[in-house]
Amino acid sequence: MNRFILCLCLTMLAGAVQAQNRRQLANFSQFRHYYNPALTGHEGTVLRAAYRNQWTGFKDAPKTMLASGELDLQDAQGPSRPFAARPQGREQAGPTGARHGLGLILFHDQFGPTKETQAVLSYGAGVQLSERLSLRWGTGLSYTFYRLDGNSLTVDQVNDPRFADVLGSENRSGRADINLGLSLTGQHFYVGYALLDVTEGKVASSGNELLGDLYKRRHVAQVGFRQSITDLVGISLSGIYQHDSQQKSVTEGQVKAIYNNLFWVGGGYRHEMAYTLGAGLRLNQLGIGYTYETPTQDARAIDKSTNEVTLSFYLNPAGQSNGNGRKSSRLTIW
Repeated sequence: MNRFILCLCLTMLAGAVQAQNRRQLANFSQFRHYYNPALTGHEGTVLRAAYRNQWTGFKDAPKTMLASGELDLQDAQGPSRPFAARPQGREQAGPTGARHGLGLILFHDQFGPTKETQAVLSYGAGVQLSERLSLRWGTGLSYTFYRLDGNSLTVDQVNDPRFADVLGSENRSGRADINLGLSLTGQHFYVGYALLDVTEGKVASSGNELLGDLYKRRHVAQVGFRQSITDLVGISLSGIYQHDSQQKSVTEGQVKAIYNNLFWVGGGYRHEMAYTLGAGLRLNQLGIGYTYETPTQDARAIDKSTNEVTLSFYLNPAGQSNGNGRKSSRLTIW
C-alpha cells in the first residue's frame, strides 16, 4: 500500500488522534444545508447528488459520494399556495410568515483502508422579519459509521504497541450526534452559522473507542450573495469557513458568472489547499455542474488533480411565471 496513505491513516488513528479527514466539496454553495440545517429547503424542493474523485490517478485516493433531498413543505400545498405567484421569490412565505423544510443527506467517503458513511436528517424553519428578509433556524440528527481495515495496513515495526489495537482486525465505530444552525436570508443573500457534531459523538456510540477521537465539534460559517448585472448576466459570490479543535481553520471562496439563468462559469480558492475552476448548466428543472481542482502550497504533497460532478433536480422550473404571464428574470443560481 502506498506509504503516504499509511502514514496519514496512522496519524489519524494512533493514540490521541492528531487530525481528521475533513470533508471537502468544491461546489459547497450547492449543498448549503449539508453544512447548516437552518438552510434546509431554502431553495425549495430539490434533489442533488455529487461525486468527487480526489487526486485522480493516485492509488487508493479518496472518493466521495453525496446524495441529498430537500422538501419545502409549502411546495406540498400545490400551486395555490399564497407565495407561488409572487415575483419576490421564495422569501415571500405567505400570510403566516413561516416556512418549514425537511432534508435527508447520505454521504460516503472511501480513502485507502478507511470508509466513512453518514446519514443526516435535518429540519429548517423560518419567520419573515420583513417583506424580503427571513430569520431561519434548524437542527439535524446524524449518524456516522467509520470502518478501518487493519488487515490492509503495514508498519515498519510489526510489534509497535501504538498500533496493536488496529493492525490485523476490522475496526468499526458508530456515533450519533446533533447539528444546530442559524441563518439570515434574503432574495439576494444568505449568511449563516452552524455547530456540527455538538456533543462530539456522545449522543450514542458503539464500536472501537480509538476511532471515537475522530468526532470533533465543528464550527461552520457561510455567506452568499447574488446580483443581476444586466437582464442576461449576473454574478454570485459564496464563502465558507470551517474550524475544529484538531485541524487548522479552512476558508474557501467562490465566484460565478451567470448567463440568462442557464449557464454559469466560475472559480474558487481554498486557503493554502486548492484552486478550482468549474462550469454548469441549468435546463428547466435539471442542473449539472463540473469542477476541476488543483492543489496548491501545502497540499502539493500529492500533485494530483480532483474532479467533481454535481447533479440537481428542482421541483419548480427555472424562470417560471411570476403571475402576470411573464417569466421572472430573478437569478436562481448560487
